[in-house]
Amino acid sequence: MKVNNIIKSIAIGSFDGIHIAHQTLIDQADAIVIIERNSGYLTPGYKRSLYTSKICCFYHFDKVKLLTPKAFVNKLKEDFPHLEKIIVGYDFAFGKEKAGNAEHLDELFDGEVCIVKEVSIEGIPVHSRTIKAYLREGKVEMANKLLGRRYCIDGEVIAGQGLGKKELVPTLNLHVDHYQLPLEGVYATRTKIGNEWFASVSFLGHRVTTDGSYAVETHVIDKDIGEVSGTVLIEFVAFIRKNQKFDGLNVLKEQIEEDISQARVM
Repeated sequence: MKVNNIIKSIAIGSFDGIHIAHQTLIDQADAIVIIERNSGYLTPGYKRSLYTSKICCFYHFDKVKLLTPKAFVNKLKEDFPHLEKIIVGYDFAFGKEKAGNAEHLDELFDGEVCIVKEVSIEGIPVHSRTIKAYLREGKVEMANKLLGRRYCIDGEVIAGQGLGKKELVPTLNLHVDHYQLPLEGVYATRTKIGNEWFASVSFLGHRVTTDGSYAVETHVIDKDIGEVSGTVLIEFVAFIRKNQKFDGLNVLKEQIEEDISQARVM
């Protein structure tokens, strides 16, 4: 049996972040239809599926952006032949030049359309763009509240400058693609290596004290992790300080040790 033949209800949206507001839609559906755009992600591509147990179906934006609202609804009915219910957010727009909205969908679809109202946390409307704005300001604690979880990125371990282990503290240097990265600076974090999470302190930004290059690096606290390769995950717990330039490696090392002490208690 095709999976689509057992799906009677779907939630539609970009679902970037799978945040608290998204969950209010997802909880009502058998599956979610994700509009994929390839840009500026809290949860790039298929990684949205890591934060939900529901079936995830992807439409690439380039494949549906020229459809009229009616043609878009017809596509949904064709792809999900037993569809009875569609769940969308109050600000949902679809079809060529966003000609359709949630109310229009209710007119075009002959089943039930559920329109979910705006969700707020502490008076702040929950939107992916709002979470990204908080991250760009280094306000990871607030971003985490709106997400309903700690913000997480992943990257491949790459060779660094070699200064960390010799002159400062050992770090894993990561190559990170597609994620919205927080403000340049130092953060209390948790780092996942293999199947194990470790307390850590992480730096994102330009190495203004040394070579000036942009880096994402993490130091596992009070643990010798040895040689590491492959993919590593970082969860952001709290902001410690902004990126800054120091007068030499000795001063930088003193600050890093202070950063580690702060991260231990966060």
